[in-house]
Amino acid sequence: MTSQCVLKRGLLLATGWIVFGVPMLGQSGVGGGKTLEFDAVSIKPNKPDGDRIMMRIQMGADRYSAGGINVKDLIRYAYNLKMEDQISGVTGQLNTARFDVDAKIDEETLAALKKLSNDEASAQRRQMMQAMLADRFRLKAHHETKELAMYSLVIAKGGFKLKDADPNDTYANGIKGLDGVSHAGMMRVSNGTLTAQAIPISSLANNLSLQVHRQVTDNTGLTGKYDITLNWSPDDNRGAPASADASMTESGPSIFTALQEQLGLKLESTKGPVDTIVVDHLEMPSEN
Repeated sequence: MTSQCVLKRGLLLATGWIVFGVPMLGQSGVGGGKTLEFDAVSIKPNKPDGDRIMMRIQMGADRYSAGGINVKDLIRYAYNLKMEDQISGVTGQLNTARFDVDAKIDEETLAALKKLSNDEASAQRRQMMQAMLADRFRLKAHHETKELAMYSLVIAKGGFKLKDADPNDTYANGIKGLDGVSHAGMMRVSNGTLTAQAIPISSLANNLSLQVHRQVTDNTGLTGKYDITLNWSPDDNRGAPASADASMTESGPSIFTALQEQLGLKLESTKGPVDTIVVDHLEMPSEN
């Protein structure tokens, strides 16, 4: 899984990534045992190229590697958060510092991850990141529920336009996971294109949260699994209107318009309770 961003003066210019299923946080470990951990972790200060900040994230079966990443981005991944408003308490130098992180997984841990379902493995990888943050950044934090702006995913006027997945389809030539195997429940997102095979709408809502930078809740009432292709302009969608005329950009439809025209779904602005992380303690990591 690879994600690359180029930031200049705080502006997100481009991004792309692959999402594998919906993580299920809160598990204590593999089979109720000890939570898995990274075998070796290297963290070094990032050296920016002038006023351009290159952020790179690569996730392979046996490692997590990132360049130019902020600790808030690490926390966001570790706790499956969708927007910056879900993190508070990061102050001082750590609010702006960027790091190059390389976390390796040994063969024993990799073998244990391969025995888990896709969702369970995703949850374990996030817990491994939580353990790394606690060890190297001395992170201590707690959960708080806050009332925040969010979106409700509903069926648009005219009905939904989704393709039911074939339960007999093995997706032999489809999207492959970290284990190199293609199967149902996979999703790829890159440069304004989302492709998914046999996913529930809850998985789509979860990924849309990452695109629009707000929590998205599934209120469609749809219970099936669907093969989905969605194309939109990959321009930054922060603060974009969730209305039927949320319009076109110079290069194509916004994600709001694309959802309605291509899938028959709509994002409606609302407010609701959102889980947030409050940082109680955080330190600069020792370099190695």
